[in-house]
Amino acid sequence: MFIPFVSEFQHTTLPERFTFPFYYDVHPLALHAVALLQKRLFEEDFGHDFGLDRQERLGAIGKMFGVLVVQSPAGELGYLAAFSGKLGNSNAHEGFVPPVFDLLEAQGFFRREEQEIHQLTLQLEDLENSQELKRLKDEELNIKQQWASRIQELQQKNKIAKALRDEKRKTIIESDLDFLNDLEALRFESMQESRDLKALKREAQTTIQEIQQNAFEYQYKIEDLKARRAAHSADLQRRIFERYTFLNAKGQTENVLNLFVDSPPAGAGECAAPKLLQYAYLHAYTPVCMAEFWWGMAPDSEVRIHGHFYPSCKSKCEPILGHMLKGLLVDENPITAIHPAKPLHVIYEDDWIVAINKAPEYLSVPGKNPMPNSLNDLKKKYPLADGPLLVHRLDMSTSGIMLAAKTKLMHQRLQRQFVLRKVQKEYVAVLVGVPAFKEGEIKLPLRVDLDDRPRQLVCYEHGSFSHTKYKVLDIQNNETRIALFPHTGRTHQLRVHAAHHLGLNCPMKGDDLYGQKADRLYLHAAKIGFYHPHSNEWMELNCPPAF
Repeated sequence: MFIPFVSEFQHTTLPERFTFPFYYDVHPLALHAVALLQKRLFEEDFGHDFGLDRQERLGAIGKMFGVLVVQSPAGELGYLAAFSGKLGNSNAHEGFVPPVFDLLEAQGFFRREEQEIHQLTLQLEDLENSQELKRLKDEELNIKQQWASRIQELQQKNKIAKALRDEKRKTIIESDLDFLNDLEALRFESMQESRDLKALKREAQTTIQEIQQNAFEYQYKIEDLKARRAAHSADLQRRIFERYTFLNAKGQTENVLNLFVDSPPAGAGECAAPKLLQYAYLHAYTPVCMAEFWWGMAPDSEVRIHGHFYPSCKSKCEPILGHMLKGLLVDENPITAIHPAKPLHVIYEDDWIVAINKAPEYLSVPGKNPMPNSLNDLKKKYPLADGPLLVHRLDMSTSGIMLAAKTKLMHQRLQRQFVLRKVQKEYVAVLVGVPAFKEGEIKLPLRVDLDDRPRQLVCYEHGSFSHTKYKVLDIQNNETRIALFPHTGRTHQLRVHAAHHLGLNCPMKGDDLYGQKADRLYLHAAKIGFYHPHSNEWMELNCPPAF
């Protein structure tokens, strides 16, 4: 599995610290390893359709790959390669490290118990699709409809009879010697009709229950099979996770079940990075640096660009890698590093509102870590202001105009305009690549990726409607300067709409989530139009980007 570098790379200066896997610049040694691996992916057939010809073919999908640059016990420099999950429906490919635990081993317990679960599923499908069960359900439905019709007819008949009794009561004269007997007869008639209706409903219920009892045996068997299958699946998942044990640089071993606060997500331990580190530790290779990249066609839900580098996923890998990296000197997380405070750049101010130009890579509001942010800066500058101050916010990486209100009433009036979508916003961005059209609109529903927050997914089932219009401003050197007009304000809306292959298919320059890192994210809130919350006059503020 160890692939040595040629001699010219054997004396390359090694990095002082190992790669922080969740946010990194790719080291030249890792770039060299990636180039070698990608050459193999171009030339060899691994039984997997990556969809590189860009044709929409059923089953074509890309794959995440990883490289780990290591030193052998003899001091030789080279790399290990891995893929996430399976490749070509197999775990075994020459030149790639094996999984931490091979689920696909022919004689393994997973194959056997998966087959048992499959047999339960087949039995369940047979019962649920049984013609006898369908006949009983149809019979139950017909009986219910017949009794409902009979009950409705009697209720209508009783309603008419009640109306006649009401009219008859009006004609009874109290001076008549028999008026009390007449009233009692009418009351008895009403009570009898009520008893008849109740008796009919009881008879209907009894008849329906008898029919339902015939189908109960089927339903009991179905629920029993479902419970058995669920218990079997849960037990199989537990037994699988018990076999996922991970080493670290200190030689310590930990079970995956102990690494997660809650139950491990499906696929935990199957990503490239844990596979690579596990193999390195088992064979006494010293990790030097690493990188992961996407190869092939993107899924419809995620932003994945062929050949781009990506960080390790947090939901599946963060607890595992947190253990596996112990004993290594690892780069610091640049996201949690303390950023210096920056001057508050006010571009408009009156007695009621303030507009600022937020700097890139600067928080709008306080986060989990104690870092400078625009809200605290505003509180310091305007200590007498009441209310929440900031009316809206921008992503940390985005620069541009943000509005704040000096009073609670002004804040409420401004925020209402945002809620009612009366505020007009214009962003300027630089895209890597050239969109297919000069102007247009994008409507892709978005939701958070529960397995990799704060990344967003395109999801037509659970996503929130999001709408962006755009207009190309300039194109130079395969980079596009573009104006973006968001009609909704979803998290990362503009970034996903730009990068996704169903959107502009051109990620923003410097987008470290959906594209590639640069000196900054080239996205700027350049213009905003709104009604002044005090005068109700329409006003527009402009703030050109620095790029």
